[in-house]
Amino acid sequence: MSETRRPVVEMIAAPEAPPETRVTRQFVNFAFHNVDAAWRRLPEAEREQGKREFVAACERFEREGGILVPYSLVGIRADCELMLWRIHHEIESLQEHAAALLRTGLGQYLEPAHSLLGMTKRSVYMDRIHPGHDEDRMHVVPGKYKYLFVYPFVKTRAWYMLDHETRQRLMDGHIRMGTTYPSVKLNTTYSFGLDDQEFVVAFESDRPDDFLDLVMNMRETEASSYTLRDTPTFTCVRSADVRAMLDLLG
Repeated sequence: MSETRRPVVEMIAAPEAPPETRVTRQFVNFAFHNVDAAWRRLPEAEREQGKREFVAACERFEREGGILVPYSLVGIRADCELMLWRIHHEIESLQEHAAALLRTGLGQYLEPAHSLLGMTKRSVYMDRIHPGHDEDRMHVVPGKYKYLFVYPFVKTRAWYMLDHETRQRLMDGHIRMGTTYPSVKLNTTYSFGLDDQEFVVAFESDRPDDFLDLVMNMRETEASSYTLRDTPTFTCVRSADVRAMLDLLG
């Protein structure tokens, strides 16, 4: 009896899947809040209890794998007084932490002002000055400097219509300008499809004057002509810990 021939498509073995080499990206969130003035009129003991509960929720977030750096904006902006720079590999953990804060005595008086969400990602542009920098983009290590300057960033659609070689050339000039201020560290996260902006840029520095000069000089690069939006801008002062951030609230 003749052997039944199997279809060729069934006889060809599927290629072995390559080993998993992807690095787990981080979710990065900058959560800005204001505090209802009614909280300051509460009895001191009640305010103190609310602070302790708030600190405990933040400590639990860090024990469970999160990174959290507290900043104060008291006296700097009118629409927000504190900011938590939060990083985690799971977006649900960010959500659970936010819910835990709202359940605290202080959290009942928190008023969300702004929230910027992004993810880490390797850049599509080469950093010819610091070739190894792209590997660092996958894991943000925050909070090494006293000041943080954060803003959402959106490019024009015309930028994406340029060919990659042209965009790389323009970015070369942009990167070169940035290296003239080594006191300023840039952290870029990507928000495409996750939030209203395309990127969140966060500059860390101990020198606000250097950052101001850097931003002014960046206006002169050709790449900056493709900026659609880069506001609001937040100037944040790092607190020693969450408790110190809360004590500045009054």
